[in-house]
Amino acid sequence: MISVRVFDELGKLVGPIQMAKVVKTDAEWKKQLTPEQFQIARDKGTERAFCGTLLDNKKDGVYACVCCGLPLFSSSNKFNSGTGWPSFFQAISPENVAEHSDMSHGMKRVEILCARCDGHLGHVFDDGPRPTGLRYCLNSESLTFTENKDLAKLADPAGKSKPATSQPAMASSGTATAVFAGGCFWCVEAVFEELDGVIDAVSGYAGGTADTANYKAVCTGATGHAEAVQIIYDPSKITFDQLLKVHFATHDPTTLNRQGGDSGPQYRSSIFFASEQEKELAEAFISDLAEAKAFSKPIVTKLEPLVKFYPAEAYHQNYVCTNPNQAYVQGAALPKVDKVRAKFKNMLKEQSPLGK
Repeated sequence: MISVRVFDELGKLVGPIQMAKVVKTDAEWKKQLTPEQFQIARDKGTERAFCGTLLDNKKDGVYACVCCGLPLFSSSNKFNSGTGWPSFFQAISPENVAEHSDMSHGMKRVEILCARCDGHLGHVFDDGPRPTGLRYCLNSESLTFTENKDLAKLADPAGKSKPATSQPAMASSGTATAVFAGGCFWCVEAVFEELDGVIDAVSGYAGGTADTANYKAVCTGATGHAEAVQIIYDPSKITFDQLLKVHFATHDPTTLNRQGGDSGPQYRSSIFFASEQEKELAEAFISDLAEAKAFSKPIVTKLEPLVKFYPAEAYHQNYVCTNPNQAYVQGAALPKVDKVRAKFKNMLKEQSPLGK
């Protein structure tokens, strides 16, 4: 058995999930793959430099194993190395890529393989860009590419999850949802994933329309969207008021359209209410904070009606868990996780999603 991350039917990266390795005979692989794919992915070949079909691919999406479909790399981590092969500075999830020592050409190299089927991908070198300093050098024939808008097509049966919904009242029997914004959604998602009673936290967009619910557009600050997080929770374990308490303790609600170094209306502090009850609870909570002078400056958190929540691109989901060594994660997200752990010890899950 192996532990890997896969996409669910919403196009969200979930896991790690335990599953069996994919094992086939050469005859079975030859029946499935083209001769070129078999020669490289199963027989450890290398395609000629500057000839790979995915070398100059500029589209946003995910690169998966040509043999078993396991997601391996994201376009957000792709860079032009000048070597003639598709290059990435990190994998979509460290669990999904295995490394083996390779002495086949009289030199010591590190071969990279698909963790689920042992398909040969290429090699990894330590001459890549920041923040990892790594260069994953891959063969196009070992990969398939899926655009972000079609990631649901990569859904793995093992990755089934509860659907995201814009109706916070009751997402399904025994659960409810809340949508909060407070700066970069990576940080907000990581905070709420720590809490017992939170079933899932989904990074996404709220406040704008469907046609601009994508990262490139939202980053302009002109879409009306905020980077938001939809929290699916069990009301019998954690209440809406407790979620508010954690939210206001782990972001700055006094800075207008800004959190730390992130500036723009997409980083605003906001509660997207889906009912009058949620609006009244949020208003009362903010009023109590103001009366208690909990902050030295006025609270500028907006209360906005939730029209629709749009899940963000797959590479944004579980970003802190899958990229713990990324510079922004280290400097901005993990300190917030440390804060929630210190201030709300009695509200934490037994096992942190971060594994530490």
